[in-house]
Amino acid sequence: MLILFDHGAPRGLIRAFAGHTVITAQSRGWDTLNNGALLKAAEEAAIDLLLTTDRRIRYQQNLAGRRIAIVVLTGTTKWSRVRLHFGRIGAAVEAAGAGSYTEVEIPFA
Repeated sequence: MLILFDHGAPRGLIRAFAGHTVITAQSRGWDTLNNGALLKAAEEAAIDLLLTTDRRIRYQQNLAGRRIAIVVLTGTTKWSRVRLHFGRIGAAVEAAGAGSYTEVEIPFA
């Protein structure tokens, strides 16, 4: 699976996806794109899944008919908390299918 991390996704999570190829929006020069342009570029590049922290994407974009799966980390993105949820995040990614949308809550405490 080809996974795209947007600018808010904690980079340490890359270790959780050893069996997949992970790229960052920044490495592709996409870190300044708005959500619509980012989704379009990602789909054109045959990226399977976007990992993001932007909960608004669901409301700002029409996700119907999208081929890319989206996993959104909600709650905190503080690394000390996120790393405790590798398993849940990994499971959400593994379960994601084309066009799916999933939120993974990372509790603040």
